[in-house]
Amino acid sequence: MQDLIEDHIRTVEQFEAQNLEQVEHFRIQYLGRKGILVDLFETFKTVANTQKKATGLLINQLKQSVETKHSTLKNQLEQTQTRHTDQPQDLSLQTQTDAVGHRHPLSLVRGEIVGIFERLGFNLSEGNEIVSDWENFGALNFPENHPARDMQDTFFVEGTQKMLLRTHTSNEQVAEMQKGKLPLRVITPGRVYRNETVSARSHCFFHQIEGLAVGKGISFVDLKQTLYSFAKELFGQSVTIRFRPSYFPFTEPSAEMDISCSICKGKGCNVCKHSGWVEILGCGMVDVNVLENCEIDPSIYTGFAFGMGIERIAMLKYGIKDLRLFSENDVRFLEQF
Repeated sequence: MQDLIEDHIRTVEQFEAQNLEQVEHFRIQYLGRKGILVDLFETFKTVANTQKKATGLLINQLKQSVETKHSTLKNQLEQTQTRHTDQPQDLSLQTQTDAVGHRHPLSLVRGEIVGIFERLGFNLSEGNEIVSDWENFGALNFPENHPARDMQDTFFVEGTQKMLLRTHTSNEQVAEMQKGKLPLRVITPGRVYRNETVSARSHCFFHQIEGLAVGKGISFVDLKQTLYSFAKELFGQSVTIRFRPSYFPFTEPSAEMDISCSICKGKGCNVCKHSGWVEILGCGMVDVNVLENCEIDPSIYTGFAFGMGIERIAMLKYGIKDLRLFSENDVRFLEQF
């Protein structure tokens, strides 16, 4: 039986067809309900046990050869037939190039921000989007039932013990501090989630980049100079910058940084709430409790932290007035970048 199968394999390898009818006849001859392979499988039942393995391998090899030969010949003949039936080509026409894809504006802005901070000596770190309550809140000085938790309406993961979709990328900063490799400078970009109403100014998911520097002798002056350098490089030397006192549970003192609205040039629009200013990030000195939670001695080390939304930066940079455009995948919008 093995000799018979080997003969069939050689026949299949040498088979050629002139048209699709011959290819179909070949398929039926071997793969049809009354074809050669069906007969071989029936005969295989009577083969001695000592020969079953070798015989079975040969039958499978034959089947694969038939399927490959059939597919190859069919594709070749169909392409040939199509070429023959097509209208004659006008060789004087210009060629049409394939459309080139576009990088998403959020990817462009994210890459630009990361590049600026890398030149300022920061390393890149990316963490998990599903984290524990401790990583997202507890380690960052959000005690249980603290009113500050209401600032971020959170998506909790059903059926888990206080696991949630991160509301900021600060959890990755905690992970970096817990490594104990000081001094450190790190930026943590990523997607975050908050249960907010979807509108032109807010969404239930968005993207952040947060930064952290911890070392000896770091002060608020270092923070301001770092952010001044960042804003001037990203928005141009003519941008106007201001800091306002603010509150965050994980920094003390805290501030928010505003820049002059590049969309309305300070005249007022819906993006800047008709104030002429747009808040682009929050910042401050790392709270002593956060350092202690990460087993860092606050009597030796200090640090600063900041965080910004990539969508907000992209809206200012490209003059986009509706945040929802970033997630609607409208090709007409994406082609502009």
